Amino acid sequence: MTALPHFLDYDPDDIDVRVAEMIVATHDTADPLAHPGVADALGILRRHLKMDVVFVSQLQDGRRSFKVVDSAAHVTRVVAGQSDPAEETWCKHVVEGRMPQFLRDAKPQVEAGVLPDPGMDIGTYMSTPITLKNGEVYGTLCCLSQDVVDGVSELDLRRLQIAAQLLAEDLHKSGVGAELTLEPKDGLAPRR
Repeated sequence: MTALPHFLDYDPDDIDVRVAEMIVATHDTADPLAHPGVADALGILRRHLKMDVVFVSQLQDGRRSFKVVDSAAHVTRVVAGQSDPAEETWCKHVVEGRMPQFLRDAKPQVEAGVLPDPGMDIGTYMSTPITLKNGEVYGTLCCLSQDVVDGVSELDLRRLQIAAQLLAEDLHKSGVGAELTLEPKDGLAPRR
């Protein structure tokens, strides 16, 4: 008997299936990030990965804004609606390839000055761009823990990347890709 390919091995309780179903269920909402399913999916991801914070950010007009945040009660520095200069953020560094998407322990790199100081302790960090169908980057899907989390791996980064792809598809369906105003690249005017 031939084994089923991995993608046909469907377990409705699997973390990846649960997150995907919650995100995909948002496609009929004008703003998919406002749908409660997205926040619920982020909460499942955060708890499964044993992280302190998971968030969706938007990079626009030189700013990084937290659009959806799920965090442990003890983390108060990352709040939905908060915005800061994009250039100073790890989100922007990941999008531009200036830092890796997965850091098992970011503290030594911050202490050595390799990474900018984020203003809070970060041990384990994962981030992936949310790239729209038109090729533009909406922002990032990130998760972090103030301490190093044992057992987190590249497979968990892949989970985050799949969730980011699903979010990008929902954002595209809602028309965000056509309306997004981005920072100029190489002196060119922003696209509309």
